[in-house]
Amino acid sequence: MRRAFLALLARDLRLAFRAGGGAGLGVVFFLAVVVVTPFAIGPDLALLARIGPAILWIGALLASLIGLDRLFAADAEDGALDVLAMAPLPLELVAAAKGLAHWIATGLPLVLAAPVLALLLNLAPASIGALTLTLLVGTPAITFLGLIGAAFAAVFRRGGLLVAVLVMPLTIPVLIFAVAATATALGGTVPFGTPFRILLGLSLAALVLGPVAAAAALRVARD
Repeated sequence: MRRAFLALLARDLRLAFRAGGGAGLGVVFFLAVVVVTPFAIGPDLALLARIGPAILWIGALLASLIGLDRLFAADAEDGALDVLAMAPLPLELVAAAKGLAHWIATGLPLVLAAPVLALLLNLAPASIGALTLTLLVGTPAITFLGLIGAAFAAVFRRGGLLVAVLVMPLTIPVLIFAVAATATALGGTVPFGTPFRILLGLSLAALVLGPVAAAAALRVARD
């Protein structure tokens, strides 16, 4: 079962990078959001430093959704999903492998790019460190919650909009506590550990519930 999981993970990683919608597109979108925002706000460096974590997290949230609508839909169209459903590997682990591959191809490059892009928003070194840590912990929650929307997108044709409609409300708590944890580095009254532990708990819950919910949706669709 472990071999099957790793083989599926490697397959999805190859497909993600070959399709051109993985690391490169997500980082470019992330960069576009960060670069365009200061032009809209103006040259107020203090304001940019104050709202910078929220800008970066919103950009990371939107960039993490790229490619999620095709996560199961591409396999459903060519019949690979039926083969995976009959394989010894449970659908929950299939969904988990696909979610992990998507995070490695899309989410992890965002985490690596965030410290560089944070300099464009005049963030202090302490804020950059807190931001990077929250992205490392929080972006998996976005991806694994996105599995639910991706499963529904595979059921309905042209269901790509469903990913945003279903996933965005679910990710609001992640966004709130991630920005709150980063804001503590700017002199907040709440200790960093409090919102960060809640964010970690949300990510762990998403890691468990996301694949289970996605597998249930796929089973209902096949029945």
